[in-house]
Amino acid sequence: MIAVKDIMVATDFDPASEAALVYGRTLARAFGATLHLFHASENFFLRPSAIDPAALKASTQRRLEERLTDVERRNRSACAALVTSDQPADAIIEYAKSAQIDLIVMGTHGRTGISHVLMGSVAEHVVRSAPCPVLTVRHPERTFTVSDEAPATTETRPS
Repeated sequence: MIAVKDIMVATDFDPASEAALVYGRTLARAFGATLHLFHASENFFLRPSAIDPAALKASTQRRLEERLTDVERRNRSACAALVTSDQPADAIIEYAKSAQIDLIVMGTHGRTGISHVLMGSVAEHVVRSAPCPVLTVRHPERTFTVSDEAPATTETRPS
């Protein structure tokens, strides 16, 4: 059996990332693994900005920390990591390598067509280049199976 000791959830705080956090947290509990909540913040160096970069970084760090539960903080079963990068996919891959991550969980927008061509896909780049398996979660999630416990419906008509 393969040991899963460290699970990374890459977040950009959108609904798909929040769904990925649910999966990552559940898997971390199941494996007894450490959860690494990760965000790659945009690099504002030499770019005009109305917001103080230090204040923005502090605010982003708070947002990450708020997503960790009290139990995760007390047990030290989770940590929040924030890096500054122009290339979020590369930052995710580099962190996964340096922290010896066993599984990356991340949300995906599922873009297709011209929006995929113009915007690219961080998740796609990570899937192709990651040093470990990657679980992508799309929001809203799609269910492809029906529960075995779902009652069968039959329609009866009076004669």
